[in-house]
Amino acid sequence: MEVPSRIETQELRTIGWAVKILQNGAQVRRSGWNGKGQYLELQTPDANSKMTLPYVFISTVQGDLVPWLCSQTDLLATDWELNTPIGG
Repeated sequence: MEVPSRIETQELRTIGWAVKILQNGAQVRRSGWNGKGQYLELQTPDANSKMTLPYVFISTVQGDLVPWLCSQTDLLATDWELNTPIGG
């Protein structure tokens, strides 16, 4: 997994930056989100999946995984950050 350097992550924390991080296999979150533990991840379907195209899902505060759609606020936010899983 290739993640941009520290300098890049401080300068480019837009939705474009977040998508690149997701495409490299890492998780992202927004510092402005109210719920603790929420993060996004990119899912690539395999032979056993019902989905046929990649999609982004969110891990909710309750730990549920559901498909995610970007809001206007998320689209224009500049507080995206790399999520470090617990124990990771």
